[in-house]
Amino acid sequence: MFDFYDSDDTDEPEEGPDAFDLTDAANVSCPYCGEPLELGVDPAGGELQEYVEDCVVCCQPMSVRVHVDRDGAPSVSVDTLDGE
Repeated sequence: MFDFYDSDDTDEPEEGPDAFDLTDAANVSCPYCGEPLELGVDPAGGELQEYVEDCVVCCQPMSVRVHVDRDGAPSVSVDTLDGE
């Protein structure tokens, strides 16, 4: 029988200069309906991230662009899919 429980593994967050939240939140406004939205951002996902996400209010697809600086701080912009 195998015991996969690791007694040294805890759910407590790491501490120190290399520790960060796996998901940060960014506040943006939908480019279609203008409603404020909170998007989850993963700084570990790379310096430049681009993806499409639907607005939770009007369901329109928006282009999301995330730039993570050297300090791990994300900046987020959203636009319509056609860029208008």
